Amino acid sequence: MAAVMPPPPLTTRPTATVTEAPRAQPGRTGMWIAIATISMSFAALTSAMVVRQSGAPDWRHFHLPSILYANTAVLLISSLTLEWARRRSAAALSVTLGLGLLFVAGQITAWRELSAQGLFLATAASSSFFYVFTALHGLHVMGGLGAVGYLLQRRLVAGRVAPTTFAATALYWHFMAVLWLYLLVLLVARV
Repeated sequence: MAAVMPPPPLTTRPTATVTEAPRAQPGRTGMWIAIATISMSFAALTSAMVVRQSGAPDWRHFHLPSILYANTAVLLISSLTLEWARRRSAAALSVTLGLGLLFVAGQITAWRELSAQGLFLATAASSSFFYVFTALHGLHVMGGLGAVGYLLQRRLVAGRVAPTTFAATALYWHFMAVLWLYLLVLLVARV
């Protein structure tokens, strides 16, 4: 019978210092994909508006409702309050939510001002683009309001919000503010 040899003793080698790869953040990655998709949608609409305006003698210019400028300030301030909420105050989430709702109400007021001028979705190509841009942006803002509402609910019920969730929501909300600035400049220049 052959003798069974015991396994060689385990020796420990010094471990090399390994730098850990950054952890994947699926929420943030998903948000960047959403932002890219939204950006492409608005880029396509912008291209359509530029082509339509340049090729048609019937383009009708009109004065934008003045509330759009106040609305811009409201949305930018809401971006600041969201950052304040992330760093210091849970109460600022309520302020952000309120400002976001005020922005949406302001957009509806702008539509009413245009309708009082006799400008509707089907009145002219320029008013059609105005309504489509502002409605589409408003829908995205309402999605952001849902996310901010979720953050507020988690803060109130659980006492905290996962930093990655807050970061993804903040990224989206800030993007909505930047997108609005782009749309306002575009509308001022084109309609």
